[in-house]
Amino acid sequence: MTRIREQAETIALGLLQCGAVRWMQSKPFVWASGWNSPIYCDNRIALSIPKFRKEVTKAIADSIRSHYPQANGIAAVATGAIAQGALVADALELPLVYVRPAPKAHGLGNQIEGLLNTNLQWVMLEDLISTGGSSLHALEAMRGAGAHVLGMTAIFTYGFPQAEQAFEQHRCTLNTLLDYPTLLSVAQKKGLLPEHMMPSLQRWRENPAGWTFSS
Repeated sequence: MTRIREQAETIALGLLQCGAVRWMQSKPFVWASGWNSPIYCDNRIALSIPKFRKEVTKAIADSIRSHYPQANGIAAVATGAIAQGALVADALELPLVYVRPAPKAHGLGNQIEGLLNTNLQWVMLEDLISTGGSSLHALEAMRGAGAHVLGMTAIFTYGFPQAEQAFEQHRCTLNTLLDYPTLLSVAQKKGLLPEHMMPSLQRWRENPAGWTFSS
């Protein structure tokens, strides 16, 4: 557990230092779900930092080896996890597919891109889990195509109860490198989180759907 904790703190610090985590300034961020948020985490920025990119890739690969030793295929959720999925699949020397939000409206009309071998045991890869809706939609696309999915691995989760319940309902295990409390803890320790932000960040985490800037 100590090694896992240290690894999570390393990933948290890397995301903070490369600017992937942003705190609200004059107004909150608005998510696709319509939620207002005092924080925005863009893990794709990590792809632009070679040293950190390698650390994240290794951490994901290690997590998959540990939790899903029988895995022999990687399925990335589009679009955020495609690049990271390619890096991880290469590190593990495993086949890769990626899953679109919906079938293409032209060409072959694929929703799953790549060679989907239904005899393999797949692990799905996501960059970030918020409500879990898009991730689980991709999971159902894989299952609908006849794939056996062992579970899902992600870089970061906000840990919302709604997401945890949704993963349970879909009978899908989720493993993440980093969670919200660890991210805030590291940000505070390193002086990278303005102290006046902490009450808003805590209130938002308790009620993200109802949180407003004035709360």
